[in-house]
Amino acid sequence: MNDRRDGLIGLADIEAARDRMAAAKVLRPTPVRRSDSLSALAGRRVVLKPEYLQRTGSFKVRGAYNLISHLPPGSEVVAASAGNHAQGVAFAATGAGMKATIFMPEGASLPKVEATRSYGALVRLEGKVVDDCFALAQLYAADTGAQYVPPFDHPLIMAGQGTVGLELLDEVPEAEVVVVPVGGGGLISGVSAALAQARAARRAGIRVVGVEPAGAACVSASLAAGRAVTLDHIHTMADGIAVKSTSDLVLRHVTHYVDDVVTVDEEEIARAVLLLLERGKAVVEPAGAVGLAAILSGKVGGDGPAVAVLSGGNVDPLLLIKMIDHGLSAAGRYLVFRAVLDDRPGALAGLTATLASMGLNVLQVAHHRSGLELGIHEVDVQMTVETRGPEHRGAVVDALKDAGYRVEPVG
Repeated sequence: MNDRRDGLIGLADIEAARDRMAAAKVLRPTPVRRSDSLSALAGRRVVLKPEYLQRTGSFKVRGAYNLISHLPPGSEVVAASAGNHAQGVAFAATGAGMKATIFMPEGASLPKVEATRSYGALVRLEGKVVDDCFALAQLYAADTGAQYVPPFDHPLIMAGQGTVGLELLDEVPEAEVVVVPVGGGGLISGVSAALAQARAARRAGIRVVGVEPAGAACVSASLAAGRAVTLDHIHTMADGIAVKSTSDLVLRHVTHYVDDVVTVDEEEIARAVLLLLERGKAVVEPAGAVGLAAILSGKVGGDGPAVAVLSGGNVDPLLLIKMIDHGLSAAGRYLVFRAVLDDRPGALAGLTATLASMGLNVLQVAHHRSGLELGIHEVDVQMTVETRGPEHRGAVVDALKDAGYRVEPVG
């Protein structure tokens, strides 16, 4: 498969994967989009690689197909995934006429579970987190003889994902940096290998930066330790890249080819998802938006064109609602405040009239008369109002105080 003694995939491996998928017409084209509005916010040219428009809703079909297409006809495959890899494997296996069994966590997103089933796989909901499912899938493979299709730790998987990098070389030759979401690390391994080896031939100077959620930064922890380590626990809304450990093979690729790996917090992720909805008219899952989050947060060095690989769009609608709300709060679009009023008729009407005179829309009101440190003739009111941004929030609070109200922002 690979012709390097250090085990790294070669450019020929990635080109072979590209040609194999082109011959089978597996991929849906995902040409890049240049966003003026996001560029203005970032202070540099931002280019989006919309892999959320790929078949099965993510880049995962690339690696899954590349491995499965090398198996003997009639093989059975097994995999473990929180959703995107599951769908990629199910799609590729069904297309090849193979049986697929997928282990998914008990709490996996229902839309992702149903989508995986719709592509023809048998889904087994077992294990608390996706790392538990990895072990279960490997045991199943050992017991049945099925071929285990790992989500990232295989040269054929990495070579398939690396085809994203080859496309970017043609689509964005002016790019200064390509920013890639990182979970286990298969995507960034393939993309960075493709860009590093192809750019050497073309004398292009494209940097590669990986982005992890701060609550599941297994690659960053492994790089710091100098070996693959397993996190004790993970916590992030970006379930598509929420894994506890990476592999030595990934670390070798990252060490050789990746310029930097950074992390983003939950508010930065939520803000990126919201901006993609508002400005990009794109539904992107949290895992797919971490690259843009890093660019907008100023965590990606340089000032030249930055490409954000939007790796997937398979987001649970219920989670999307929560993220929109969280993102609006993080962006300063909501103000939640407490006000202590006299407990008399018309006091609340006076407050709402003041808010109305300021052009504010009240979203929520909660009254409290007991359980708080209030005077006997006082009432506590908590309100949520729409604002235009952080500066406007502060101005609203100041204006209410100037009007004589005892107010205190919440959160």
